Amino acid sequence: MAQIEQSDNGGKKKKGAQKKIAIHVDFTPMVDMNMLLITFFMLCTTMIKSQTLQLILPTNEDVKKENQNQAKKSEAVTLILDTEYNAQSGTPVVDENGKTKHLVYYYTGIADTTFSTPDFLKLEEFVGNQNNQPQGIRAILVKRNEAVMKEYLELKKRWQNEEITKEQFDSLAKVNAADSTKTRPVVVIKPGPNTTYEGLVNALDEMQINQISRYSIELPTHTDTLLINEYNRRNPSK
Repeated sequence: MAQIEQSDNGGKKKKGAQKKIAIHVDFTPMVDMNMLLITFFMLCTTMIKSQTLQLILPTNEDVKKENQNQAKKSEAVTLILDTEYNAQSGTPVVDENGKTKHLVYYYTGIADTTFSTPDFLKLEEFVGNQNNQPQGIRAILVKRNEAVMKEYLELKKRWQNEEITKEQFDSLAKVNAADSTKTRPVVVIKPGPNTTYEGLVNALDEMQINQISRYSIELPTHTDTLLINEYNRRNPSK
């Protein structure tokens, strides 16, 4: 606070003489206010953690050559990612919640190059859960990985009931996801030419959510393109 001190030169006043004014600025209140502001921001500021995507890396399992074709037929699931665009504006189509509509063409086993099976290639979306039930492509992956997911949900329940710690839960879940004694799918993720980065992240999220440890990312083949064209020809309204 500024203080003004007046000097009258010993009490004697001279006609026409001006009074000397000494200004003293007190910075103590300003320092106090700054300390209060610093303390306020330190207490109210939320520490922001970096957003990271935890990936379950594919396992280093030794698969014999004579069992590779059998594994492909019984366990392979191929996801061909796509994003729906507006034909007039050229912008991605959004749903009622304002989210981009990502599509997933999928088939199981080895690609049917003869196109003799009408329902070989199917179409789903990234819907997630509705009423605590998996929907869309998640329902397909949960069913294909049923044995692992059943054990995972039991472990999660034990952790929620505080029977095991978070570290124990993570460790046991990782071992369960890589358990070769259980029937597990081998997922091949193929981002299409119209796929956005968000669509690929959604697919990787589904691998983690559904405890799928065996997956790979590849480019779509010419056969995949033919399968999609044949599907769209047979289902023009979709």
